Amino acid sequence: MDYRVPRTVLQCRIVWWAGLSSLFLLQTGCTTPPSPLPYFNTPDFTPLFLTPDAAKKQVTHRISNFAFTDQAGKSVTQETIEGKIHVGNFFFTKCGSICPKMTQLLTKVQAAYKDDADLVLLSYSVMPEADSVARLARYAASNMVDEKRWHLLTGNQAKIYELARKSYFAEEEMGYTRDSTDFLHTEHLVLVDRLKRIRGIYNGTLELEIDQLIKDIALLKKEKE
Repeated sequence: MDYRVPRTVLQCRIVWWAGLSSLFLLQTGCTTPPSPLPYFNTPDFTPLFLTPDAAKKQVTHRISNFAFTDQAGKSVTQETIEGKIHVGNFFFTKCGSICPKMTQLLTKVQAAYKDDADLVLLSYSVMPEADSVARLARYAASNMVDEKRWHLLTGNQAKIYELARKSYFAEEEMGYTRDSTDFLHTEHLVLVDRLKRIRGIYNGTLELEIDQLIKDIALLKKEKE
């Protein structure tokens, strides 16, 4: 996939912004540094390094409300992630390319935060007409998915696609232009903070990116909103 902001570029931006923010602190005498993790307010994933107070004023984008059904037949809504950190991704059980690798690597995240009630994993099916609750349950069992922390979701396809593109920016700027019936297939994992703001994007097929995601979750857990 051709990223709008390749991770190497994003890392360079982070270094540059970190240096600039340090200079700002020295010049102004400000004692509140920006968060080490950026905020993403737009689908082009331009990083914003802000203090928590500044973020409350400047970051307006949030994950929208939703209601879907997980592999246990339970309703999962925005209340499920209320006050929690979560990771969202998009997959389908018949996928033979990127999805098996994403699922395999997400088990590392699940293991790293085993029994941690502050973290939720949400995997939305992009083929919900095929991914019934029963099929998701079988997939979950074969991939050691813990239903307490990791929800495989099915439901109305148009609503899933709208959430993917307009809330999670799953396909960057295309989130505002593509029709809801256009097939969605992305290796993106999206990290979202307790206030439902996007704080990171990762290639879910690369182990190094998963390791970084695990570290970034730890940073978010230390943040005080």
